[in-house]
Amino acid sequence: MRRAGYAVAAGACAAGAARLAYSAMSRRPPGGPKAWSRTNHRGEPVTLLEGPAVAAGALAGVLAQAWLAQAGLVPASGSPGASGPAGWRRAAAMVLGGTGAAAFGAYDDLAGSGDRRGFRGHLGALRQGEVTTGAVKLGGIGVTGVVSAALAGGSPADVILNAGLVAGGANLLNLFDLRPGRAIKVAAASGVLLGVAGQDSVAAPLGAALALLPEDLGERAMLGDAGANALGAMLGASAAGLSRTGRIALLIAIVGITAASEKVSFTKVIARTPALNWLDMLGRRPAPQTEPSGTEPSGTEPPSPQPPVTIPAQRPESGG
Repeated sequence: MRRAGYAVAAGACAAGAARLAYSAMSRRPPGGPKAWSRTNHRGEPVTLLEGPAVAAGALAGVLAQAWLAQAGLVPASGSPGASGPAGWRRAAAMVLGGTGAAAFGAYDDLAGSGDRRGFRGHLGALRQGEVTTGAVKLGGIGVTGVVSAALAGGSPADVILNAGLVAGGANLLNLFDLRPGRAIKVAAASGVLLGVAGQDSVAAPLGAALALLPEDLGERAMLGDAGANALGAMLGASAAGLSRTGRIALLIAIVGITAASEKVSFTKVIARTPALNWLDMLGRRPAPQTEPSGTEPSGTEPPSPQPPVTIPAQRPESGG
């Protein structure tokens, strides 16, 4: 019960820190407002500052959870909610993984052109001698994932597994940051499953993300690579407390879904699945309706009416 209380407190701390960071950065954006401004599918401006704010809030929550556990002297269990060296190592691993993912994601957000997307796009560019910002991001997150996993400890096999979960989680969640609120909803569902499995370290990243969900759903802000990569990396790091069998199964699922994203549009799959489409649209603004462009020439049949677009574009697929 005490550990559960620490998790709730960490989530609340992360939420408050995320809102505070978002408010502060919105008043004085680093590098100026233009650097973080993007145009959405409605032609309206949105800001990428949600991402750094969520990352900062999540990191603050992880450290708060570790400190509370240390002060409470509960038995160590290898999570940030545990006291002793094991708890601090796990907290440090989450902080390092989240910080690295946020930093490299922000670099891609601010310096990337978006011309190359996904593993195939970035690797194709490398074969042509072009080093894209996305390739730098993927490599950087991979390295920080390995260091994060090594810091958490365990056998070489555990380090490899945990590094894959950190880097794979960072990339996978970014693939869902294509529509308002979608990535946070996926993160929330994943976090609930990890929490049910006993990984209370998910409280901080989820608290930070949910605190800014209204901004995302309202299409005033978006996670961008900085926020989605950081959230995914921290969820991946929190999964390090699962059994080895559980981690292997999770990593296989991450790799499989990531590979499928190169061939299949998640947006189209969601649109064709009523339950998923309902969840995807939950809390979002109504989709814009397409107006007729003019009258048809005399003697021709009018075209068949097209169904309204239920999932408006936020940024092009695929992610990365």
